[in-house]
Formats: sequence, structure tokens, C-alpha cells
Amino acid sequence: MSQQIGHFINGQKVTGNSGRSARIHNPALGQVSGEVALASADEVRDAIAVAEAALPGWAATPPLRRARVMFKFKELIEQNMDELAAMVSAEHGKVISDAVGSITRGLEVVEFACGIPHLLKGEHSENVGTGVDSHSARQPVGVCVGITPFNFPAMVPMWMFPIAIACGNTFILKPSEKDPSCPLRLAELLKEAGLPDGVLNVVNGDKEAVDTLLEDERVKAISFVGSTPIAEYVYKTGTANGKRVQALGGAKNHMVVMPDADMDQAVDALMGAAYGSAGERCMAISVAVAVGDEAADTLIEKLAPKVEALKIAHYEVADAEMGALISAEHLAKVTGFVDAGVNEGAKLVVDGRGKKPEGLENGYFIGGCLFDNVTSDMTIYKEEIFGPVLAVVRVNTFDEAVKLINDHEYGNGTAIFTRDGDSAREFSHKIQIGMVGVNVPIPVPMAFHSFGGWKRSLFGDHSMHGPEGIRFYTRLKTVTTRWPTGIRSGAEFMMPTMK
Repeated sequence: MSQQIGHFINGQKVTGNSGRSARIHNPALGQVSGEVALASADEVRDAIAVAEAALPGWAATPPLRRARVMFKFKELIEQNMDELAAMVSAEHGKVISDAVGSITRGLEVVEFACGIPHLLKGEHSENVGTGVDSHSARQPVGVCVGITPFNFPAMVPMWMFPIAIACGNTFILKPSEKDPSCPLRLAELLKEAGLPDGVLNVVNGDKEAVDTLLEDERVKAISFVGSTPIAEYVYKTGTANGKRVQALGGAKNHMVVMPDADMDQAVDALMGAAYGSAGERCMAISVAVAVGDEAADTLIEKLAPKVEALKIAHYEVADAEMGALISAEHLAKVTGFVDAGVNEGAKLVVDGRGKKPEGLENGYFIGGCLFDNVTSDMTIYKEEIFGPVLAVVRVNTFDEAVKLINDHEYGNGTAIFTRDGDSAREFSHKIQIGMVGVNVPIPVPMAFHSFGGWKRSLFGDHSMHGPEGIRFYTRLKTVTTRWPTGIRSGAEFMMPTMK
């Protein structure tokens, strides 16, 4: 019997009563594995009411107690890692090792949130005026919302709700309806860790649920990760309704390979960065920018056999390197991009179309694809493919490489591979991208730093997790105090100044 997924509201699993649902698939098998309820606007509003009712008590809970809940949550994630990873792989298709790695990166944000008593400390100044002191405090925003994508059903939600909750907010998570099991299980574990009912709620749904969350005046902050068109919609709609919004959008991440780079190191880096998680990462490298034909020829020569040899298999196969894509629709989309690249004149060095593991012919698989002689006017260069497709662009100089990257509408991540410190320093300084790697192919910041791109990869003023996450999920309050001393000088009507 297929699995029936509902919601998690006020500390309990609920089935949902909208009468609408969506199918969940096992991508490796290409089979329906369950159904997920899609919440109505009224169900979403009920969840908001629950979160609003839980807010005063949780906001008044001392930060140290909130931290202790996070410490216990961390332990429970570690104890249940295998179960959580299996849930991710069964509904997403990524190999188990990649699922474990993604949950571990989310766990690091939980570890960061464990330090919330220190992270919420304000500033204090004595005698800003005679007998006058000032101090600042960071206080909760209120009911917060997270809207997360299919590619990381554990990690991306954990970029959001642990910090929001540790800061004293309540939270409603609207995960992707394509792989909803792991987010629900995380909510159960957080309740087991001691989180009061109503502080974290999980509502599954589609556009009706999202629009209700964006428009309800009781919601004060929205976090989003997804495609750029939806990120822009979330940002504009949310801010128009008076909310603070951080909305992370799409990416087209370039890796510059200089002539002096260690080519074997660069090739190994590209293999993991372009084809890991079947390319379904917002930080995947999808463009290799080779400086000089000699570097490009060497890169293609070394890459091609490795791409051909990628082990594509069921996610449970121990040495599998790449699993299935999320859905039949997405497989068709990625295949269409490969078709477009061929039609527009790029050289398809390795063609992964139609490649499927034996016995999994119905699965949503595609092999690694490698293009050479890609130009900036081609569709496969301009658009985010979100699949295992790497495009090699040839340029003549370092300056051409920098201009190429800076001219692209996306500005999420980039990298340079070189042995030259001057090139690396100049690249890091000039490049108009939010996250930069030097001989590091996927420069995802650790949890105690912040994650976010530039240009049309991020809408809003704050990046995710780290110090920026604390700022996003809190409001600054500055208090100025003076106590009576028995000396009165009468009313003053001018602007207060320090004399």
C-alpha cells in the first residue's frame, strides 16, 4: 500500500482535509510510492494560528533552554541518520552517501544554533550622556515561514528553522511536495527533543498554500530557496504584504581553469561539482571556463573518459556515483537542454541521453553529458539546467573569463583553479559573485558563515544561516536609560546631543 503523507501541526501528524493530493514517486524505479496531501488556504491559516498562539511562550523561553532543545535535536539526527538518508534517497533519487552528506551539512546549522545564548548577546555602552546608558538586544520577529525545494529536503529546511526557532520565533515549513517524508520526520524528532507543540509546523501544499503564507498578515518573515522566477515572485509578493524576505534563486556557476592549474585536481573537482547529486544543486558547477586552447584540450581529454565511466545506479548501490533525477518531467527538461545544445552547434563530447542502469529502465536516469565549444549565446550556457550537464567554454585570457562570469545574470557561486596567488587574489576581488572558491569547486560556506549569491541569485538583504541568519530572524532593539538623581534641569525641546 502506498504511503499517505499529511501535515505536522501543533505537535501532531494530521491527514489533511482539502481533498487534494499529489503523487510521490520513487525516481530510481519510476513508480508511484505514495501521496501527499495539499493543504487548503484554511488549513494553512489554521497552522499560522497555531504558530501565533505558541509564539509568546516560546519567545519568553530563555535562550539557554532553547539551545538545550537544539543540542538534543542534534543527537537525535545523528542517531537517526540512516533512516533520514533513506527517506531522502527514496523520494529524491540521490545516492545514499550524498543524502548523508547533505543531512550532515544541515546538522552543522543545528550545531551553530546551539550557540544561540552567545549569538543573541547585544552591546552595551555606559555614559553615552551624563548618567545615561545604552544597550541593544535582538528579539524574535514572530511567525516565520520557510519554503524549500526538492533537491535538498533535509539540508535546506535546516538552513532555516533551527536558527529561526533558536532565536525565539515560531515556524511554518512548506517543503517540496515531491519529497515530503524527511521534513516531517525532522519535525517529529524536534518534538522528541523537547520543542513545545506549535513552535514548528510542517504544511505540505502547492501554490495555494504558498500564496496564503505570503499574504497572511500574521506571518512576519519568509525564507525561500528555488528557481529565480519563483524567488522573485516570493520576494515581490512577500514584501508587498509587509514581510521581510530572503529569497534565493537560480545559478549558473562557472569554474575557471587557468593554464597553470593542476589539471588532474581540476578534473577531479569538476567531476564531483558537475555530476554529484546528478547536477541537481544550486551550487553545481555547470560551466568550465578554460583559459587557452591548450588548457581546454587537456581538460576535455581528461574529463571525457571519466564522464563516460560514471557509475549510474540505484541509490542503495554502495559505490554508485550518480542516481536518478527527481521526476519524469525533469528528465525530459534536462534531455531537452542537451538536444538544444546539439542543435545550436555545441560539440557533445559525451552523450548521456538514454543511459539507464540494467533493470531500472523505468527510472528517471540520464548519464553525464559533456559539451565543448559552448558560447555565451547558447541556451545551455544562459539557462540553469539543474542536471548532469557540463559545458566547456573556451576563452583566451583571464580578463575574458572574468568578464564572461560577471556578465551572466546569476551570481551564486564560482571558482578558480590556479597555482598563481596573484590570479586568485585578483579573481576573488573582481568577480561579482556571492560565494567564491580558490581551488575549491563548491564554495558552500560552513554554517557559522552565511550562504547567498548576488544579482538574480538572491532577492533580499540577508543571506542564509550564520551571522546573516541571526540578523534576519531577529529585530534590533536599542534601549537608552537614565535613572533619577534628584537633579532636574527642566524640559529640553531641542534634539538631544552630547555636550
